[in-house]
Amino acid sequence: MTSALACTTFAGVQTLTAIKPEARCQELKLELPPAPKPAGVYQPILIVGNLAYVSGHGPLKPDRTLITGRVGADLDLAAGKQAARQTGLAILATLQEHLGSLDRVKRVIKILGMVNSTAEFTEHPAVINGCSELFRDVWGAADGIGARSAVGMASLPANIAVEIEAIFELA
Repeated sequence: MTSALACTTFAGVQTLTAIKPEARCQELKLELPPAPKPAGVYQPILIVGNLAYVSGHGPLKPDRTLITGRVGADLDLAAGKQAARQTGLAILATLQEHLGSLDRVKRVIKILGMVNSTAEFTEHPAVINGCSELFRDVWGAADGIGARSAVGMASLPANIAVEIEAIFELA
C-alpha cells in the first residue's frame, strides 16, 4: 500500500478520498496492544503546539509481554523487523489513548529507531522499516513517511529488541 486513498466512481466520475487512520487500522485488521504505562519518570506523550512527541516505546504485544533479544544473535533480521512493527503498534495505542483517535494525527514527522544488536549486525534501517512501513500503511506515503534515524545499540532496557520514539504533527 503506497497511499491511504480510496477511489470511488459516481455517475461516471472517479474521485479520490483520503482514508482516515482509524478506518485504515480496521481495514488492515491491526491489533493494538494496551497503551504502555511509563516505566520511569517521563510522559509517554507530550503535546507542544501542534506536535505530539512520543517517548521511546518497546515491542509490547497484546498479552503485555515484550519481544526481547539482540538482533544478530537471538533474533534474525525478520524477527527484528517484526519487533519494530510491534513497537509501531504500541505507539499507535499510545496515540489513540491520549488523543482519543488516530484521526487527530495529520502526519509522521520523525522516527528514531534503536535496535538492540550485536556489533556485527549492520542492517538497522531494514529492522526499523517494520515501523516505517506500518505508519506508511496507516497514513499513506505522503503523510506516513517522515524523517528517520535507525541506529544500533549495545543494549536496551529489559533487553527489548527495539525502542522507537516519534514526533507527529496533529491536525
